Amino acid sequence: MAKTRDHIPLQEASRRNRGFEPAASLVIAQIKSPAERRGFAEARLITHWREIMGSEIAELARPVKLSHGREGFGATLVLLTTGAMAPILEMRKEEIRAKVNAAYGYNAVSKISLTQTAAHALAPAFLSEKPAPERSATELATLRAKAEQAAQNFEDAGLRDALARLAERVISKHST
Repeated sequence: MAKTRDHIPLQEASRRNRGFEPAASLVIAQIKSPAERRGFAEARLITHWREIMGSEIAELARPVKLSHGREGFGATLVLLTTGAMAPILEMRKEEIRAKVNAAYGYNAVSKISLTQTAAHALAPAFLSEKPAPERSATELATLRAKAEQAAQNFEDAGLRDALARLAERVISKHST
């Protein structure tokens, strides 16, 4: 005996009418409170740091605190970096401030403060991607042969060439 719409509880029926929920809405509560304790009203600056800053600056520093002044005009962003990279970031403070403010959409940050730490204190998972495992020459040759064989299944020459180039880039990225 199938349940009809009349037998579904009201709460469950209204949830079904909303459709799918974004995955971010499921974890925002867990991310939001630790970020708010450090002054970040939006966790976006922490979670999207690499996209906001670019890989060059993101590898040198990471945001740790956003403190708001008494007047409420502009905040101070505290960045954690190593001692050797602090002078480089000192020269690029204005560029960092401009990128952060562009991400927020208004002048949220008025000052950048640098905090120096030991290199091992910065989380390596945050700073760079894990290196790909090294492969032997025979493994690379086998992968190239499989990629060429898979590309031959397509009749369109343009698509076949594009797939071959893509496979070569993927293989060469994982071999370095």
